[in-house]
Amino acid sequence: MGRKVHPIGFRLKVIRDWDARWYAEGPKYRELLQEDFKIRRFVKKLGQRAGVSRIEIERYPNQLLVNIHTAKPGILIGRKGEAVKDLRTGIEDLTGKKVKVEVTEIDKPDLDAILVAENIVDQLERRIGHSRAMKRAISQAIRQGAQGIKIEVNGRLAGADMARREWSIEGRVPRSSLRSEIDYGTAEALTTFGRIGVKVWIYKGEVLKQEEKPEPKKDVYVTP
Repeated sequence: MGRKVHPIGFRLKVIRDWDARWYAEGPKYRELLQEDFKIRRFVKKLGQRAGVSRIEIERYPNQLLVNIHTAKPGILIGRKGEAVKDLRTGIEDLTGKKVKVEVTEIDKPDLDAILVAENIVDQLERRIGHSRAMKRAISQAIRQGAQGIKIEVNGRLAGADMARREWSIEGRVPRSSLRSEIDYGTAEALTTFGRIGVKVWIYKGEVLKQEEKPEPKKDVYVTP
């Protein structure tokens, strides 16, 4: 089952929440969805060197909240917050709404599947061997505390005439278990031989819901 569905969509509302949190119906839904795509493309374009992983969008009646998860918040914020001001004004011009931008730092970028995939893509575009890039990413993720990681590359690897698929795995990656916290990311490398796709699964452990314990009964004293 884990192979047939998106690992993050498979776990929505179980251990993972949506990256876009708002509600609309009919044509309004279509407009807001396209607006989300524009915001994400705009932020990704401005934050190419900042290591942007996730972009969470929340909508309120009179405000739009954009939370950007990045490995290098200093680049995204800029000197004295100038870059983030330009980012906010750009999104306001794009949407015509009041925007609040928050920047969240990713403590361990080696455990973020999207950043790991983009790092491998960067190495492939610099003509570093795919096997070497995969081994380096796996060793760094395990060193940072990942319980398992799987990396898959597909395309004309090493300039071969025929495309093929190779993967490397270390540790456990239980993709079918809903309580498994698995981060998933993809990226594409544009090389002289064509595009090479990269997929990354990182297993961080199990998420168990804490049972709500009933509050202890309190003695009630009534004054005479």
